Amino acid sequence: MAFAWKASGLTYNKYLSVAARVVRRSLKDDKRLAAERRGEMDLRMAKWKNGKQGEHQNVADANAASMAEAAGSPAS
Repeated sequence: MAFAWKASGLTYNKYLSVAARVVRRSLKDDKRLAAERRGEMDLRMAKWKNGKQGEHQNVADANAASMAEAAGSPAS
């Protein structure tokens, strides 16, 4: 028998994300606020070129910049 999260079409990571959010929302206000702050993430990346690490960038900012660049260029 398949797991319930798999049968509903969720990935395991998405299932864990939903479960963690439900638990955080069920806490009392003081504990909930502290847990929500711990749940926030700031992902960073750096491009490597010729064996050298480039500047660190926030993933959300880099994604927005690449989307804007792709929208500005004509489609081939």
